[in-house]
Amino acid sequence: MTALTSALDPAAPEFAANRTAMLDKLAALDAEHAKALAGGGEKYVARHRARGKLLARERIELLLDPDTPFLELSPLAGWGSEYAVGASLVTGIGVVEGVECLVSANDPTVRGGASNPWTLKKALRAHEIAHANRLPCIALVESGGADLPSQKEIFIPGGAMFKDITRLSAAGIPTLAVVFGNSTAGGAYVPGMSDHVIMVKERAKVFLGGPPLVKMATGEDADDEALGGAEMHARISGLADYFAVDERDAIRQARRVVARLDWRKATADPPIAEDPVHDEEELLGIVPGDLKVPFDPREVIARIVDGSDFDEFKPLYGTSLVTGWARLHGYPVGVLANAQGVLFSAESQKAAQFIQLANRLDTPLVFLHNTTGYMVGQEYEQGGIIKHGAMMINAVSNSRVPHLSVLMGASYGAGHYGMCGRAYDPRFLFAWPSAKSAVMGPQQLAGVLSIVARASAAEKGRPYDEETDTALRAAVEQQIESESLAMFLSGRLYDDGVIDPRDTRTVLGLCLSAIHTAPVEGARGGFGVFRM
Repeated sequence: MTALTSALDPAAPEFAANRTAMLDKLAALDAEHAKALAGGGEKYVARHRARGKLLARERIELLLDPDTPFLELSPLAGWGSEYAVGASLVTGIGVVEGVECLVSANDPTVRGGASNPWTLKKALRAHEIAHANRLPCIALVESGGADLPSQKEIFIPGGAMFKDITRLSAAGIPTLAVVFGNSTAGGAYVPGMSDHVIMVKERAKVFLGGPPLVKMATGEDADDEALGGAEMHARISGLADYFAVDERDAIRQARRVVARLDWRKATADPPIAEDPVHDEEELLGIVPGDLKVPFDPREVIARIVDGSDFDEFKPLYGTSLVTGWARLHGYPVGVLANAQGVLFSAESQKAAQFIQLANRLDTPLVFLHNTTGYMVGQEYEQGGIIKHGAMMINAVSNSRVPHLSVLMGASYGAGHYGMCGRAYDPRFLFAWPSAKSAVMGPQQLAGVLSIVARASAAEKGRPYDEETDTALRAAVEQQIESESLAMFLSGRLYDDGVIDPRDTRTVLGLCLSAIHTAPVEGARGGFGVFRM
């Protein structure tokens, strides 16, 4: 065993300060999550219940196997926008009849479950996760279709939602739609393109055009049931494969459909893993409130990997990047974690080699972010930082093993790319409340703009207004600071959720289990040209 030792002192004032700052951020996060859980608010929740209907999360809870976890994805979608937090859709990974599935459920208490631009982005991200990890998809449908005032942002890209369903099916990944209420207009294609369809008696309404539209377009008088009721689709159109007498019956039938899939994972579940030696509660006190203060990522690794057992790779070389091998909930992983924030040439070359080795070993990679980016300056430019940084980014880009990213602290500049940021297609990406991500830090960005403005004024022979400069720098710093925060980024789906640091091991374990539903195979060459 090579269990990591810990130098962390829970009695130290620094630890207490870090813990307090993290708990404050978690309290703010809980308040925003509560908004998503509240749906459309008490009035609309009460109205929904008065109709004898279950809420979206209640439907999910009944669908999942008892006492199994649900990894909710993108719960803060739409945060900071004009739309409700959560984007009127719940998505996540849960176990149904022993099968890990990607589950989505419209929240009809929020504008009737209508889709806004963030709903669409959230649904497409869920499909992407299902496709990459070969997870059967279950859609719990009750939606009035597009939120019409925002149609200009939905209609054109919205077609990808239906394309995704058919491509999942073509890839042999089962799709199931359970229709509890409205599924109208474009929304009618969700059941129309799914492999299996269940509709609830006297509740499901699936049609391209409702009675008012039909009357206007054709002059025909027709009621909801004749146009698109569950019984009509079960008896006449054939769109419904199963006819449910109520919501609970529909969920029961959905579980039976999944049970009959005979779905098997590509990799058997590993044996029960040993817990870390060090207490996960201590993860609250590791990251400083001021991200300029460095911290040792080994303290994090020691609290998330099995038995705190970690074999470090090249420990004496490129020391601002920690790399090494471990197991997490029994699954083998390679870990890359930023130590002192800056990535130099040695760290970049070390990362590229390590990523290649992980691909040879078919081992998933876990990236723990706390980087200000690649080092700048004359010495480092002459030393080849561009080509070495490019080598690391090349390796990340062309790696084929699954990547998991967790933003713990800073994730700035091209360092965000080299550490497998969102644009580099990690299978999953989560952030701690302490995380920040942007082109560069707020002070640096404001300072760069100030220097450029000063140079421009000097070149034109004009005096420079120091008072305006001070105000500009303050405004820019405030803007960049607010736009680099974890909740802001999560609201735009630049991650899959902001998580409590103490949940990191559990979340990564659930992701690794889902990942191993599909084959895990690394690249055998094909990394492109490395500049040496």
